[in-house]
Amino acid sequence: MKPTAVPDFQRFQQAFARHLRDPHHAPRPAGVNARRMAVYSELLFNNVCGFLDRCFPLSRQLLGEARWRRLNRSFYRDWPLRSPLHRDICPEFVVYLRARAGERLPRWLPQLAHYEWAELAVDLMDVATPGHDPDGDLLHQPVALNPACMSLCFDWPVHRIGLGWRPRKPQATHLLVYRERDDAVRFMEINAVTARLLALLAEQPRTGEAACRKLASELQSPQPQQIVDHGAALLEQLRRQQVVLGSLR
Repeated sequence: MKPTAVPDFQRFQQAFARHLRDPHHAPRPAGVNARRMAVYSELLFNNVCGFLDRCFPLSRQLLGEARWRRLNRSFYRDWPLRSPLHRDICPEFVVYLRARAGERLPRWLPQLAHYEWAELAVDLMDVATPGHDPDGDLLHQPVALNPACMSLCFDWPVHRIGLGWRPRKPQATHLLVYRERDDAVRFMEINAVTARLLALLAEQPRTGEAACRKLASELQSPQPQQIVDHGAALLEQLRRQQVVLGSLR
């Protein structure tokens, strides 16, 4: 069976798109005005850059304008964006940076970008708040977690990176990004034990005590009740910080 011929209009669309992505190497389709094509190409590229600039301001500052724009251009030209939604541009850029890790970019850059994107991701999360009792017993009733929350584990201390400091070696870092009732997005550094406790509570409905005892078993603690006591205090602290909403109803 002969392959189906590509219709002329599709060939034109493909050539048009190739030129938009890479106007310096992909030829302009025949019959298209050069000046108008250049304006359209620049408009689309600047539109993508606008999203990247707003989401990754620190990454942009640290790389410098010229290097940042070259990175934007290579992303725009080479990365196969498959979603038509603007909100998907920034997470795809994070994936793109991970794929380019080690290619003359700072080793911590992909994770810094992930950290910067997390704020936008939590801010835009469309989640339903579970029915809960804000004053419920967190030890003896299933715990209700804030659904607008991300628990992140990085190899680098991304929350400390800035214009005056860059890390020289990896350092395991756990961060919590969450949205409060007033829609403010907050960041919190946590340790690996707290991250695991929250993961156990998110895994399935569990009482605080059940999660703490499972954690004590995983840690092979000789004093599980001590883990429960510390866990109870921690859960109360997380309730005050709106990471824990209360107990499930």
